[in-house]
Amino acid sequence: MQKKTTLIALLPILFGFFVMGFCDIVGFTSDYVQRSFGWSDAVTGFVPSMVFIWFLFLGIPVGNMMNKWGRKNTVLLSMAVTVVGMLLPLVAYNGVTCMAAFAFLGIGNAILQVSLNPLLSNVVTDARLLTSSLTIGQVVKALSSLMGPQIVVLAIGWFGDDRWFYCFPILGAVTLLSALWLMLTPIKREVASDSTLSMGDSFGLLKDKTILMLFLGIFFVVGVDVSTNFIASKLMVSRFAWIQEEAKIAPQIYFFSRTVGALLGAVLLARFSEIKYFRVNIVACVAAIAVLVAIDDAIVNLACIGAIGFFASSIFSIIYSMALQARPEAANQISGLMITAIAGGGVVTPVLGFVTESTTIVGGAYVILACVLYLCWCAFGVKVAK
Repeated sequence: MQKKTTLIALLPILFGFFVMGFCDIVGFTSDYVQRSFGWSDAVTGFVPSMVFIWFLFLGIPVGNMMNKWGRKNTVLLSMAVTVVGMLLPLVAYNGVTCMAAFAFLGIGNAILQVSLNPLLSNVVTDARLLTSSLTIGQVVKALSSLMGPQIVVLAIGWFGDDRWFYCFPILGAVTLLSALWLMLTPIKREVASDSTLSMGDSFGLLKDKTILMLFLGIFFVVGVDVSTNFIASKLMVSRFAWIQEEAKIAPQIYFFSRTVGALLGAVLLARFSEIKYFRVNIVACVAAIAVLVAIDDAIVNLACIGAIGFFASSIFSIIYSMALQARPEAANQISGLMITAIAGGGVVTPVLGFVTESTTIVGGAYVILACVLYLCWCAFGVKVAK
C-alpha cells in the first residue's frame, strides 16, 4: 500500500521533469530565431541567455521563499509563469515578444528546478534511491528535450514554415496539464519554516569547499549541455557544408544519446557508487570532445556529439544529489544555490558565440572542452560524504 501511495505521488512529479525539459528547445530554435531576424552568431548566442540567466537571479530567492510557500505550491507557481509566457508569441511575433517568451520560459524553469528536485525528497527518502529518482527525472527531461525539435517540426507542419513559434502554445498546453495533475495529487508537505535567509546567508554556503566545487560543477555541466546543443548543427553546417535540413540530425543525435545515457544511469546509479560513475563518464566525455576537435570527419563528429550527450547525461543529478547529501540540513538553500549555477548555460553560450565568430566553429568546441576539464578536476577532487 505504501509503495502504491508513493508511486501515485511520484508520477506527477516525474512528469514535471518533462516540463523542465522545455528550456532545452532554445538551442534548436535559435537557428530559426537567427534566420527570422537576421542576427549574427554573437547576438544569437544571447538567445539561450534569455532562458538561463534567470537562474542566477531567482535560484536563491526562490529557494528561501520556498520555506514559506511550500515545495508543491512553488512548482505550481512555476508552471503558471510558463503558461503565460508560452502565449506571448500568439499576441505578436517579433524580436521582443520572442525574447520575452524565452525569458518567461526561463523564469518558470528556474522556479521549477529549484522546487521540483527537492519535492522528490518529500516522496523518496532513501539517499541512494533519491539519486536514482533524480536520474529518472533527468531521463524524463531528456525525453522532453528529444521531443522538443519534433514539436517545432510539428508546428511547422501544421501552421507553415514561418510559424515555427506555434510550438510555444503547444508547450503551454502540456505545462497546464502537468500543473492540473500535480494540483490534484496529495503530497505530504515538508515542515514549514518561517525563517528567511539573505542572499549573503545562501552564498555563505560557498565557504564550504565541497559546496563550492559542486556549485561550479553544476555551472559548467549545464554550460556543456546548452553549448553542445547550441553548436551541434552549426558545426555540421560550417565544417562540412551541410544544409540546415541535414544538420538538424546533430542535436537530435545529441538528445537521443543523452536520453539513453540518463536511462542507463538511472539503473546503474541505484547499484553503483555515484562518484565512480561520475569519474568514468567525465573522463570519457573529455575523450569525446578531444576526438571531435582533432578529427575532421562528419560521421566521427556526429558520434562524438552523441558521446558527449551520453557520458554527460547523469552528471547533473549526481552533483546535485552530492550537494544535498553534503548539507541535508539546508536542503532548500542548497537547492536554490545549485539551481543558481544553471546560469552557466546563459554564460557559456555567449562566450562560445564570440569565440566562434572570432575564430572558427571548432574554436567554440574548445570552450566546451574547458568546461569538461573542470568537471574532470571536480570528479577527482571533491570529498564524498560518508
